[in-house]
Amino acid sequence: MELFESVINWLVNLIWNTPEAMPAMVVILLSYGIFITIRLGFIQIRQFRHGIKVVTGHYDDPEDEGDINHFQALTTALSATVGIGNIAGVALAIHFGGPGALFWMWITAVLGMAIKYTEVSLAQKFRVNNPDGSVSGGPMYYIEKGLGPNWKWLAIAFSISAAICAFLTGNAVQANTVADVMNSDFEIPFWITGLVTASLVGAVILGGIKRIGYVTARLVPFMATLYVLGGLLILLLNFDQILPSFWVILSNAFNPQAGVLGVGSGAFIFTLSYGVQRGLFSNEAGQGSAPIAHSAAKTDQPVREGVVALLEPFIDTLIICTITGLVIVSTGAWDQFHPASVDPADGVISYTVEDNGNTLLFEEGLPVNGAMLRYNVPVDTMFADEARTTLFTGTIENIGTEPVIVLETGGQQERIYGGVIENGAPLTSRAFEIGLAPLFPGGGFVVTFAVLLFAISTSISWSYYGDRAAQYLFGFKSIFWYRIAFVLMHFFGATVALTTVWAFGDVMLGLMAFFNIIALFALSGVVYNMTKTYFENTEV
Repeated sequence: MELFESVINWLVNLIWNTPEAMPAMVVILLSYGIFITIRLGFIQIRQFRHGIKVVTGHYDDPEDEGDINHFQALTTALSATVGIGNIAGVALAIHFGGPGALFWMWITAVLGMAIKYTEVSLAQKFRVNNPDGSVSGGPMYYIEKGLGPNWKWLAIAFSISAAICAFLTGNAVQANTVADVMNSDFEIPFWITGLVTASLVGAVILGGIKRIGYVTARLVPFMATLYVLGGLLILLLNFDQILPSFWVILSNAFNPQAGVLGVGSGAFIFTLSYGVQRGLFSNEAGQGSAPIAHSAAKTDQPVREGVVALLEPFIDTLIICTITGLVIVSTGAWDQFHPASVDPADGVISYTVEDNGNTLLFEEGLPVNGAMLRYNVPVDTMFADEARTTLFTGTIENIGTEPVIVLETGGQQERIYGGVIENGAPLTSRAFEIGLAPLFPGGGFVVTFAVLLFAISTSISWSYYGDRAAQYLFGFKSIFWYRIAFVLMHFFGATVALTTVWAFGDVMLGLMAFFNIIALFALSGVVYNMTKTYFENTEV
C-alpha cells in the first residue's frame, strides 16, 4: 500500500504539481488552447453571441436526433464544472499563488472556451446511436472514428481513465466534501449525510440522461444564482474595494508579492501555475468530460453545440470564479487570521522544532522552540479554552506520529484555539461571513449550502460521464450496473478518509486530459473544416 501511495503521489506531482516549474499537464493544455484559438481565429470571441442565440432556443428542433435540448446539455455539463472548484479552487489559487493567480484563471478561461468548442463539436460529429434510441459520444468515439481503428487503444485508455475518474473525483470526493462540511458545521454523522446524498444521486441518475438533464436544468440555475447573488451583495456592500481589488489582482499577476502573513509565495511561476491549474480544474476544458454530456444534445449541426459549449468557461470561470475571488480579496479574508479550533493531528498542520525534536513548547500562547504552521503559515497566539481567556502554556508532543496536547498542569485535551490562515472552501466561507456581517450573521452558511448543491450536482453529471465510458468498454448493458456501483461508491466516499483516493482521481483526470489532447491536436483540421463550412452556410 505504501508503494502504491508513493507511486500515486509521484504521478500527481509530475502531472499537476511540478515544483518551481509549470506542471506538465498545464503546459500541454495551455499549448493546445493557444494553438486552436489562433487556428480558429479567436472563435470564442467572434461567435460568442451565436452561442447565446443557440442556447436560448433559436435553433431548437424537437425532431433533431438526440436526447436533450441545447440548454439542458449546457446545464448538465455546467453542473459538473460549476462546483467545489468555484468555491475551494479559487481560494486555493489565491492562498498559494496570491491574488494575481485569479488573472491567470481568466486567461485560462478564454483559451478554455476555444478548447471546449473543439472537443464538443467533435463529440457531436462522431456520436453513435444506442439500442434504446438514445445517443452516446465523447472523446472515445471521436478518437476511434476520427483517427481510425489503429487508435482504438487510445480510446480505450481514455475510457478507463474516465470511468475511474468519475467514480473517484466526480463522485467519492464530492460526497466526502459534503459529509465533512455537514459534520464540521452541524455535527451530522458522516454516514447519515452519505445515505441522504447517495439516495438523492441515485434517484436522479437511475433515470438516465433525460432525468439528469431535467434536474440539472432546474438545479444549476438555482444554485448558481443563489451563490452569485450572495457574492454580488457582498461586492455591493464593499463597492469602494472593487477597483482596488482589481488593481491588487492585476499588479500581482506579473509582480506577485507575498501577503503580510506569508500567504502566496511571491514567485511569478507559482502565481501563474496555480492560477492556470485551478482554472483548468474549475472549467474542465480539455479534460474530455463535457463532450460526453454535449453529445446528447438534439441537433443536426455539430458546430452548433460547440458554440454552446464555449459559454461554459465564461460562466464558470469568468463570472462565478471572479465573484469568488473578488469577495475573498475585497474582504481581506485571504491574508488575515481567523478564529478557529486547532487539532494538532490535522493533516494541514505542520511543525518545525529545533534540533528536529518531537516536542513543541508553548509559553503564554506562543511557541518558543519552533513553529506550528497551518497551510505552511505560522498560527497566531494560541489559547487553551474556546472563549480565548487563557493563553496556552504547555507542549505538543509526539510530533511526527500522533501529536498530543499536554497542558502545563499535566492534563491533556484534543484542541487548542487561536487565529489561523484559512484555505479552500473554509476561506471562501470566512469571506462570505465577513462580507455579509453588516446585514446578518452566519453568511458562511451560504457557502455551506452551495457546497452541498454543487457537490451533488457534480456527482449527478459525472455519473453520466462514467457510464458512457463503461458502455464503450463493456457494452450498453453495463450502464445499469455502473450506476448501481456509482451510488454505492458515493456512500462509501462520504464515510472514509480519501487522501489517496483524491490523489488517484487527480492522476486519472490528468490522463483523461492527456489522451484527449492527443486526439484534439490530430483532429484540429477536421474542426477547422467543420467550422468553415458551418459559418459559410449559416446565418448567425
